[in-house]
Amino acid sequence: KDDIVISPDATKLTSFDREINLNIQAFHYPDQDEPAVKDFQLTLQKGEAVALVGSSGAGKTTIANLIPRFYDITRGEVYIDGHDLRDLDIASMRKLIAIVTQDTILFNDTIASNITYGQPDCSKERMYAAAQAANAHKFILEQSDGYETVIGEKGARLSGGQRQRLSIARALVKDAPILILDEATSALDSESEIEVQQAIEHLMENRTTIVIAHRLSTIRNADRICVMENGQIVEQGTHNELLSKEGRYQQLYEMQFQDQSNGSVSEESKSRLVS
Repeated sequence: KDDIVISPDATKLTSFDREINLNIQAFHYPDQDEPAVKDFQLTLQKGEAVALVGSSGAGKTTIANLIPRFYDITRGEVYIDGHDLRDLDIASMRKLIAIVTQDTILFNDTIASNITYGQPDCSKERMYAAAQAANAHKFILEQSDGYETVIGEKGARLSGGQRQRLSIARALVKDAPILILDEATSALDSESEIEVQQAIEHLMENRTTIVIAHRLSTIRNADRICVMENGQIVEQGTHNELLSKEGRYQQLYEMQFQDQSNGSVSEESKSRLVS
């Protein structure tokens, strides 16, 4: 963003070894009086998967934007391995972070160029391995020119699930230790979601992951789930711990998995989520 100030003595970060610490007293978007996030404290240990859930506008995506320093915090700090983001070289810090969102960014170029974007030294073997892990290799080979198929502006010639799997393959090629998944499956039909969710599970292996999800079924195995409301964390725990608290998470769960025919949570939905 234009208002990001780069320190002349910025430290280059070449690895991620311990934790991400967020201590956000307040963050305001430039055109808003009310803070989008306030009194927010969260520490992610290396290798931990933490999910942020909550209603639209709760502040989840704002957190995802603050970790790579797309905005500067109004009051507070974000630290990676004890380094304040404002003291870090932005380019080196962002190399350590891979982001997959619901709005996949693809270019009117070949599938191969889209997967390896930003990684000019990527070998074909590494690209193929990433595509296979992302459940993309098979559909790519079915295209007219395989990996050399031009996919159109924003990937227009591909389905939503195919575009998302290319985005995941790109993140696998980048091989960053920190991963942000922002509603990565929210725009997909059920069949595509299953394939993309499998690919995401490959992507999350051995990475520190922040998952922002509307569909609670996609985050039940997170190490920790944080429920956000009005820019703050109001509950946190595992999926089962939060259900047993009968608080905000359980309300979100029941709203989402309510059986439409009788107005109650179906036993099938319950067993699927608790398992």
